[in-house]
Amino acid sequence: MAASWVLSECGIRPLPRIFPKPRTGGISNNSNPTKVRLLPVCKKSVVRTDLNLPSIWVSNGSRGRDWRAKVSAPSRVASVDGEERGERINGVGGEDEFDPGAPPPFKLADIRAAIPKHCWVKNPWRSMSYVVRDVVVVFGLAAAAAYLNNWVVWPLYWAAQGTMFWALFVLGHDCGHGSFSNNPKLNSVAGHLLHSSILVPYHGWRISHRTHHQNHGHVENDESWHPLSEKIFRSLDKATQILRFTLPFPMLAYPFYLWSRSPGKTGSHFHPSSDLFVPNEKKDVITSTACWTAMAALLVGLSFIMGPIQMLKLYGVPYWIFVMWLDLVTYLHHHGHEQKLPWYRGKEWNYLRGGLTTLDRDYGWINNIHHDIGTHVIHHLFPQIPHYHLVEATEAAKPVLGKYYREPKISGPLPFYLIGSLIRSMKRDHYVSDTGDIVYYQTDPQLSGSSQGKSA
Repeated sequence: MAASWVLSECGIRPLPRIFPKPRTGGISNNSNPTKVRLLPVCKKSVVRTDLNLPSIWVSNGSRGRDWRAKVSAPSRVASVDGEERGERINGVGGEDEFDPGAPPPFKLADIRAAIPKHCWVKNPWRSMSYVVRDVVVVFGLAAAAAYLNNWVVWPLYWAAQGTMFWALFVLGHDCGHGSFSNNPKLNSVAGHLLHSSILVPYHGWRISHRTHHQNHGHVENDESWHPLSEKIFRSLDKATQILRFTLPFPMLAYPFYLWSRSPGKTGSHFHPSSDLFVPNEKKDVITSTACWTAMAALLVGLSFIMGPIQMLKLYGVPYWIFVMWLDLVTYLHHHGHEQKLPWYRGKEWNYLRGGLTTLDRDYGWINNIHHDIGTHVIHHLFPQIPHYHLVEATEAAKPVLGKYYREPKISGPLPFYLIGSLIRSMKRDHYVSDTGDIVYYQTDPQLSGSSQGKSA
């Protein structure tokens, strides 16, 4: 942290220091005193912030603990009379301006300690009850739509059934994280049944999704809706650029992503030799691809029995509604906030900082239907927490997270407000710089329709 000094006719003295305080324990007064470098006294009074001064540091007397402030300058300079205008950098306990790209003054263990122990307990019976609930609703909706069979009912059915397909995906997603139960076999069987029924290769997706969580917020290594570097963005032909950032096309991307991943990456979720997987995962990928193929064959067979139009109405349209739900939710949990959020590379990235760039979203009535997937920050940091404990865990963690947690906008019964967030993000979040370890989205004016240049 930079040090600030005031010089006067009476001599020289430092302004009060501003640095993150440890969560527990006090600062030692007898170990490693604060080190400073005095500026030469001059006759003319001046207030100066010298960014080249060495870091001010303190010790709390414990081994291995170094409370250095790894930012270039104080968020807000304290007043000359010694009154501090905020206790901590980045708004945890103070009112100073917030830099979302600065290292947080807490650790992952601090967040973990704040979450009640029962939030980590997995109840397989409770998890299975959600599966039974959702499957009953899916078959009930299909039976009702087929029985009524009129064009007033079909659009309502498509919206409802597509949302239920998405709910099935979220339960399979819990299986992939192991938060469904402590039994790997139960997780695998339930995950295959749930995901294969909506044409998702369970293990192929599970492995790539694990990569997403392990590298969240990393420009190159993240797997899901990661930003394009400017070089890759410029290498895309104009049609691909338009398709990627013009609605509704990005909301239909998921099946294509499963087959060929994102621009700049290679491999397929179906191929056991894809660079997504390591050799000992090949059997799992083959199993999931076989289950996906069996489901596809079943749908083809049912099309011959019931007719292709009826299958399109019963399954095809709801499937694409599910795809739109998946792409919408996945995208907006990592994009679209009013404040620009950082992406990281190199030494600036770590698991905690990457996870803190994720966003919670409120979906109104849909929260319960899709199993509180909107509580995304804590889920990203601790994916082993079951979905039915995420709301409580989030509330417990908020005091630790401070301004690193961004309260979601409260939704009406249906989350139509998210459409505006999506449109704004598609118009401005196009690529990040090829260089730099902390980068922010920039805008291509040709895509945004703006006459202005790049926005940092």
